[in-house]
Amino acid sequence: MANKSGVYKTKKKNGDIYYRASLTYKRKHISLGSFSDSESANQAYNEAKKIIDDTCKNLTKDSYDTDMKLAHDKYISLLNFRDNGIYFATPIYILKNYFEYYLTPDTILKFDRDDLFFYASHKIQQRGGYLFVSDYGSQYKILGKYGIKPFAVYGRDYVMANDDKYDYRYSNIKVINNYTGVQMEERNGKPVYTAVIHKVSNYIIGRYETEEQAAIAYNKAVDIFHSNGIKKNYTKNYIVSLKKDEYLKLYDAVIISDNIYRIK
Repeated sequence: MANKSGVYKTKKKNGDIYYRASLTYKRKHISLGSFSDSESANQAYNEAKKIIDDTCKNLTKDSYDTDMKLAHDKYISLLNFRDNGIYFATPIYILKNYFEYYLTPDTILKFDRDDLFFYASHKIQQRGGYLFVSDYGSQYKILGKYGIKPFAVYGRDYVMANDDKYDYRYSNIKVINNYTGVQMEERNGKPVYTAVIHKVSNYIIGRYETEEQAAIAYNKAVDIFHSNGIKKNYTKNYIVSLKKDEYLKLYDAVIISDNIYRIK
């Protein structure tokens, strides 16, 4: 053990020396991270101690300094532990009716309390503009929890009621298009549902009075593509509201563009 408080000297498998910082608070042992030198590890320990010892709670979520050695996610976790009495390994801070998840110091996600323990054990990651979590070896986009399809476009397929794209509370998310390949448009003040399928470029399957008709038209176009030898793996729509015989009746009746039959 190093002389500095909360700092432990250890070795990597290749023999390199590094330093780990940790502390115990409310009978919980908390790792603060690994560092290349004992000074940095001790600074992180002292910063963590300052958070939990600040009985006046002058330190807040906005007090984080980028020059600090303590990682921002640990900073948030310790603040939440101090203020709310529960420690999460992920950067969560609990508020009265919802909680915040700090993806970065400037990117703050909001979720309903119902999702608290899911995100307490699932780290949110970001790639290509999409937020996702890993679970049982697979990656799942956060939007999928709300019934929003893969490759959905904000403003076309879904919107946030308060225009905050990081507010994932259920009451804030409004799904416009529930089905793959279906887009709602307004024509003469009335909603029209356009079915579109992609192969190299987008092809309009047709325009329909209901969302279900458009979703079935998309499925029918997929079947035609497959019968024409197109091997692309399209995700077909499942219409929960329809019984099998109702679905088949609409499938037979729905009219699609002649162009779809000619694409190979």
